Amino acid sequence: MESCSSNSRKLIKTLFPILVLLFKISHTQANSNSNYTNFIESKCTLISTYPPICIKTLIPYSSSIQTNTIKLCDTALDIAIDGAKNASDMVSELGKKKGITKYEAAAIKDCITDLKDAVYELKETLGAMNHLNDTDKEFQWDNAKTYASAVISDANSCLDGLSDRKVNPVVKTKISGTISYVTKLASNALAFINHLY
Repeated sequence: MESCSSNSRKLIKTLFPILVLLFKISHTQANSNSNYTNFIESKCTLISTYPPICIKTLIPYSSSIQTNTIKLCDTALDIAIDGAKNASDMVSELGKKKGITKYEAAAIKDCITDLKDAVYELKETLGAMNHLNDTDKEFQWDNAKTYASAVISDANSCLDGLSDRKVNPVVKTKISGTISYVTKLASNALAFINHLY
């Protein structure tokens, strides 16, 4: 009986420091994650043009962004690239549907071209961002801003093409909603890039 009690005390003495250490680690991680989340929320609120979308799309990446403004920009760009690719796929699918008019087909074709340009420009923006440690930092930063701005112009070009042609309102609404979302993602990324330095 005594040896059983002695073994229990030894086990407690051994496990207690481990449990305390695990608690400290989890508490530290919780504080870190909270700091990272606060960083993103603060940047989105103070800098981005569309804070709710900014917070919603970036918070899931808080542990990889941490409090690094370059990673914040890069992640916002990655999200915008995915958004533009998804938009391009959606618009392409609309173009394959039966019964679309020649006006709709022309508008959709132009939109697909604009979205492909947007994806290219977002990738170029990301490429320029990856060279901000080079000796021509200012040049690369200017390139990043120029390419990101071009994405918004491309999206607007697609929307203008829809309004200039006789396009079914349902098709127009679907495309407009998707393009608007891409514009917001790109605009948020551009806002972060503009506020880097």
